[in-house]
Amino acid sequence: MKKIFKYLILFYQKYLTILSFGSCRYYPSCSNYALWQYENNTFFKATYFTITRILRCNQLFAGGFDYPVVRIARHNNISFKKIKIKYWYVPVGNDKYLIVKNREWKNNNDEQHEQ
Repeated sequence: MKKIFKYLILFYQKYLTILSFGSCRYYPSCSNYALWQYENNTFFKATYFTITRILRCNQLFAGGFDYPVVRIARHNNISFKKIKIKYWYVPVGNDKYLIVKNREWKNNNDEQHEQ
């Protein structure tokens, strides 16, 4: 079910945002917020938080920065292999973290720095 909603959001971002002219009052945009929620929460939690975010995206609210907040279960499994980081989890309270997407660098930049 998550995959279906992710594809619908990606379709909206690619083809339908031309009609809205980037009018979201928040950063990250509501569609990016929804994608991040579906990747880091259960389906029902992500749907709930996405709907509340869309309802807040109007002239009655100030807007600004609004990163998704998730709860993460702590694990003691330590793995020392090389990984690709997609999201940074910034602690904000007791077992609550903000989700910030990692910036993706192009391979050309990596090759230039190594020389």
